[in-house]
Formats: sequence, C-alpha cells, structure tokens
Amino acid sequence: MTEKNNAITDGVERIRVYIANAGSFEVPPGISLQELLKYDTVQRRSPVVAAMVNNVLVGLRWNVHQNSTIEFVDLESDDGMRVYTRSLVMLLVRAASEILPGCRVRMEHTLGNGVYGEVDYSRPLRKADVEQIEARMFEIVRANEPVVIDPVPKEEMKKLLLSTNQAEKLDLLRYRRSSTIWVHTCGWFKDFTYGNMVPDTGCLGVFRLRYYMPGFILELPRKENPTVIPEYVEQGKLANIYYESEKWSRILQAHNLVELNELILQGKGGDLIRVAEAFHEKKIGQIADQIADNLDLIRIVLIAGPSSSGKTTFAQRLGVQLRIHGIRPVPISLDDYFVDRELTPRDEHGEYDFECIDAIDRELFNEHLISLIQGEEVQMPTYDFLSGKRSDTYKTLKLGPRDLLIVEGIHGLNDLLTASIPKGRKFKIYVSALTQINLDNHNWIPTTYLRILRRTVRDYHHRGYSAVETIRRWPSVRRGEERHIFPFQESADVMFNSALIYELAVLKGYVEPVLNMVGRENREYAMVRRLKRFLGYFEPLAADEVPSNSIIREFIGGSCFLGH
Repeated sequence: MTEKNNAITDGVERIRVYIANAGSFEVPPGISLQELLKYDTVQRRSPVVAAMVNNVLVGLRWNVHQNSTIEFVDLESDDGMRVYTRSLVMLLVRAASEILPGCRVRMEHTLGNGVYGEVDYSRPLRKADVEQIEARMFEIVRANEPVVIDPVPKEEMKKLLLSTNQAEKLDLLRYRRSSTIWVHTCGWFKDFTYGNMVPDTGCLGVFRLRYYMPGFILELPRKENPTVIPEYVEQGKLANIYYESEKWSRILQAHNLVELNELILQGKGGDLIRVAEAFHEKKIGQIADQIADNLDLIRIVLIAGPSSSGKTTFAQRLGVQLRIHGIRPVPISLDDYFVDRELTPRDEHGEYDFECIDAIDRELFNEHLISLIQGEEVQMPTYDFLSGKRSDTYKTLKLGPRDLLIVEGIHGLNDLLTASIPKGRKFKIYVSALTQINLDNHNWIPTTYLRILRRTVRDYHHRGYSAVETIRRWPSVRRGEERHIFPFQESADVMFNSALIYELAVLKGYVEPVLNMVGRENREYAMVRRLKRFLGYFEPLAADEVPSNSIIREFIGGSCFLGH
C-alpha cells in the first residue's frame, strides 16, 4: 500500500473509491467520473450532472487520481440545479448567436422558477425570435453534443472573448490568479464560466423559453420534480422591483462587478455608499408616505421576507419615517403567540415545526388585533421559551388614534395569519435582498449568496455559530421560505429591496476570515469554496463610511437600532 492506501493488483496500481449508496471499489487511477457512473445504484428521476468528490463539486469529465469519496449529484439537489441552469444558459447563448448573429445575451436575474434575460440586437427581440432560439436549443439537446473543458492560457483567452463578442468578461480575467483559464466548449461555442457544466447536451431536455417583453424567461424545473416545467406564475411586482433596482445600479454606474470594482479602486466608495443609502432612505420614506396617506383605513402593517433580508432594521427605519408623520409605531411580536410546545405541529421528520402557521395561536392573535383596532385594551401574552408555554405575565396595550400596529414575522403575507382583519385595514410589505449587479452578461449573482453571507457574518459575530453550522442549517431555512414566504410575496402591497449595491465589497472583509475556518473535511466545504471563489472577484471596501442605521449594520455590527 502506498501513502494514499492504493492497492497493487496483478502488478497494476489501483485506487479505492467509495461511492455513496454503492460501496467501495478498486479502480485504475485517472478513471473519469462518467466511467464510475456504472457503479451508481440509485434510482433517479433526473440525470446525474456532477459529483461531489472529497467535498468538492466537480464535473463528470473529472478524472479521479487518488482515493476518494464520491457522491453523484442529480437535479434533486441545489448543486445539481446550479450545474443544470449554468449549462442551459450556455446552450441558450450559443443558440441565440446562431439565430441572431452578432447578438449579445444578458442574463439579468431569477424570476419565479426561471431566469429573466434580454438580447441586445439590431432590432427589438420578437416572440418569433424566442421560439426559434428555443427550437435550436432542443436541436442541440437531441444531438447530445459533448461539453468539454480544457485549460486555455490567459492571453489566448482574451483573444477568444473578443472573437466571440464577450468583451465584457475581459476585465474579470485580472481577478483570475492562474495563468490558465478553464474553458467549456460546446460545438463551435466556447465560454469561461464560474462553475461546472453537464458532460453532454442530452442532459438538458427539460426547459422552456418564454417571450417576456422586452426579453425572455428561461423556465426551469424544480428540484422537487425535475422532470417537468411547473405552470408559469406571473410575478409582476417582483419584476418591477428588479427593474427599479437595475435603474438604481445604472444611476450609480455600477451595473456589473467590473464597474463596481472600478469605482472602489478610484476612491469613490464613500460616494457609492452615501448614494445607495439615500436610495434606501427615499424608498422607505415613500412607503411611510403611502401608509400615512391611508391611515384612516390602515391599522396594521405586516412585514415579512426571507432570512437575512434585514427586516428588523427595515422595520426600525420605517418607524422613524412614520413618526415624522406623527404616527407612533407599536410593535407586536408573533413569538408571544406561539402555542404551547406540545401542541406545536411536527414536520415530516417528526420534529417540532415552529415555522408552520399552526404553531401560532391565530384565534387569540386575531381576537387581540380586532380589540386593539377598535380601541379596546388588551392583555398581551408573553411566551416563555424555556418552558415552552405562555407565561403568567402579561403586557397591557391600548392603541391611540395615531398608533399603528407593526407585526414582523415569517407569516406576515399569509392572510390566514390575520383572517379576521379586512384586507383594506392591513398593509403588507415584502422585504428581500435582491442583488443589483451581475458578474458579467451571462452570470448573475444569486440572491441566496448575499443572504447566506449576511447570515454567516451575523451568526458568527453575534450568535456564536460557526460557518459550518450556518451553512448546515441553510437548506432547512430555504425549505421554510419556499413553504411559508415565497408563495405569498406577490400579495404584498409594497416590496422593498434591502440589498445595497456596495455591500458585497464590505461583507468580503468580514466573512472571508470566517469561511477560512472551514476545512475540507467538512461537507459544507463545497459551499464555502464556491463562496470564497465568488468573493475573490470583489475589491474590498472598508465599512468606515457605512452609517449606523444601514441595513448592513444588522449583520456586520455597529447598528444604532440593535445595540451591537
């Protein structure tokens, strides 16, 4: 046995690989993951598109040279869906280039179960163009063309990008430390991306391309059912928020990563912070104005949004703006309306589901809301989390004529929470962190990246959790959002984008040391590695000029509202 515990069989060296759900095998070094797929015994509904090798996600064309633990990845996982989506985008860009020669495809942001993009061409995009591009994509899928990856010298890569109308990626090459760039090739089309691809186009048969003026939506399957495209649900309010955020980024002259980095390198980071914060303040002021103009009807404001969206700071800043109108915000904590722990519903694993709406005593909550709105005095409960029961102490509350109830919680947008309150008497706000800049034309920044980075910093510095613990909990957090928040987001009266265009540059200095503590032996290393590589493209920006009421202060510290 060598230092790597390789086996010598019949004079031929072997390595040992452990394949999840299949067992251990002795194989020749240099064997590809595609060849190892024959050992995979899992019954799958979707194709394997990548593999986790020693806690690193790699493409199936990867060759294994040492003893390894391997877990194949299909579309029923977040990693698999990322590979699938990235590969479909490459397919789309190639097909668009063939149908509309000389065009430039820009993938802007996620929208529902798809990705919204636009095409720069000599004329506006038409529905017939999108139909032809989709048809060409399916032709390439049926041809099952290989997607290969090869190293290309950086200087040669520059020529390649210019020749394929991808000049916007040139500036990004300076942040790639290696002298070679890994390039994916599909037919005549070459591209360098920020992750793995499928091995063949035949894997990419489930998608739909929809015309969505002035661009398109690339509709994708969901990991819960990767064999079908779900029915499209219009999300006009969310689309408008993205449009507003894009307009802000263009005003700030930081529409993509390169432009942001240039502003920082030119010493304009302080101006960028001040203007970005001014946008937030103006938007929050407009929301307060809207509430104040309808105060004769609105008696309760409900604030909801996914994890690490900055809801707490938003609620505090909204309260300041409301007080300018002579309105006194009165916060109510949903936590105090939890049912006794033994009455809490359980999830599919038999664990208490504290995020379920039935974990809240909705009958009592609605009874108190009605009484307060009608000017009556209420004895508000207090929940004791140690005992898991309502305590014997109560808080007396009565609303004045200029008082306004503020409720922040996961179920704020679900009308079941406030079923007894007429719709016209409540005002619902959806808060989310929707990133405003892209890496380049083909690679957008997922909103989940910003939120998990925010949460990692906050959990480490203010809650005592490591990056491993935060990332390990993240899938559970995401499941709760998918069930209890995202289905109701379009019912909001107002949406607020809490992302700040400069904040990833600020977060970088706080989160990288925390991520660096995670070793390769941890399963969470794959996500950490991806986040670190992503952050490597950003120039750092000091937090000195970030105001104390900024939403980002909720995570990095120094908040005037939270006392940390």
